[in-house]
Amino acid sequence: MLRRGALDFVVRVGVVLVVVCSCLSLLYVLACSPHSPEGLSLLPRANAPTRKEGYQALLQEREEHHRHYISSLEMQISQLKEALEERSQQLKNLRKSLEEVAGTAPAERPNGAGDQSSIDLQEFLQKQLTRAEVHAGTKLPSEYALVPFETFTLHKVYQLETGLTRHPEEKPVRKDRRDELANAIETALQDLNTPWEGDNLNHRRVYSPADFIEGISRTEKDKGTLYELTFKGDRSHEFRRLVFFRPFGPLMKVATERVRMDNMLINIVVPLAKRVEQFRHFMFNFREVCIRQDGRIHLTVVYFGKDQIREVKGILEKTSREMKFRNFTLIQLNEEFSRGRGLDVGARIWKRGNVLLFFCDVDIYFSSEFLNSCRLNSQPGGFDVDIKGWGGEDVHLYRKYLHSRLLVVRAPSRSLFHLWHEKSCSDQLPPEQYKMCMQSKAMNEASHGQLGMLFFRSEVEAHLHKQGHQSNGSRS
Repeated sequence: MLRRGALDFVVRVGVVLVVVCSCLSLLYVLACSPHSPEGLSLLPRANAPTRKEGYQALLQEREEHHRHYISSLEMQISQLKEALEERSQQLKNLRKSLEEVAGTAPAERPNGAGDQSSIDLQEFLQKQLTRAEVHAGTKLPSEYALVPFETFTLHKVYQLETGLTRHPEEKPVRKDRRDELANAIETALQDLNTPWEGDNLNHRRVYSPADFIEGISRTEKDKGTLYELTFKGDRSHEFRRLVFFRPFGPLMKVATERVRMDNMLINIVVPLAKRVEQFRHFMFNFREVCIRQDGRIHLTVVYFGKDQIREVKGILEKTSREMKFRNFTLIQLNEEFSRGRGLDVGARIWKRGNVLLFFCDVDIYFSSEFLNSCRLNSQPGGFDVDIKGWGGEDVHLYRKYLHSRLLVVRAPSRSLFHLWHEKSCSDQLPPEQYKMCMQSKAMNEASHGQLGMLFFRSEVEAHLHKQGHQSNGSRS
């Protein structure tokens, strides 16, 4: 019985060992066999490709991928070639324009003239740089001949302005100015970050817009624009300064047009309330300029209220009788005075076709040259009637034009004057209009220097008294 039990035990142990060895062998095969790139199972499946077919499919997929990649590169190269050709054509057109301005046709150029024109252009730009005040200053006859600089940072521009309401900081900075200065800063950063010969690239600093401190610039109208830009240096109390110059090229004709103004009628709209004497002076100038000299004028007077309306009618009737002038309209409104309302009524009352509107104040003096300037530079628009009382309607109209596609010409007129008169700012005005009225009143009363002398009168008198006392003491 013992032998039989021992034999059974040995058989069982052998079976267990065989099973364990089989499992270990299977695990070894699974762990050490090479992985299929297609994720194929080691065990064959129905309708599954063999190992050789799987590798061929993988190679075909990679080849297709490379083919698409090459096709993408070829497309990018083609696009770059087109861009290069476009830039080359633009350069040719620029050279052609410069040659036309210089008076030499492209056909007159001998062989190799393309290189010569490029050399001529470089020489011209270098000449502009030499003529400008870049490396050294020039002798000036007085302080008024100096072209001032502007200071700028990443987000602000500071200008030299005159007048009490002008602030040296330009708010907001115009888009063209932002783009211009950003281009100058970007060019400077590219230069700073370009490696020099012998530089250690591992320790080289990379400059960013945050390193820009400030810059100054000024434009000489016939030469170009100078930029001086200052950046932080590599060490404390060290700075990097770069100077750039954008030269101007020769004049290029943009357009030629013939403007006929024979039948261009101007409708002068004047809102008025009382102020008969001022209106009498206005009509004296109107007789000379608009009736005798120009003759293509219609006058529209919009009068608010009933006081002194007879005097206004009498002035118009006298002008009509003596000058044989019939082109005027008098409109009476029994309302509180509103310049915006008056201008709107005066503009809408016109029913005789197209007319050029001149919104005018009774204190404005103008010449016949100004009327022609109006005809040359003005276009009709719309108008806001919601603004009551003093000021604001002209600014609102100006801002409305800025948001349109009209070309807004902002320039001083040498033949237009606002005659002095005392200003009064009503307490009924909103805060913003009251502030504008007070600023206009301050500029109207005296110059900056005169107002300063009034403000510091006590200090000036004390100084004069002290000087007089010292003079008397020295004489005795």
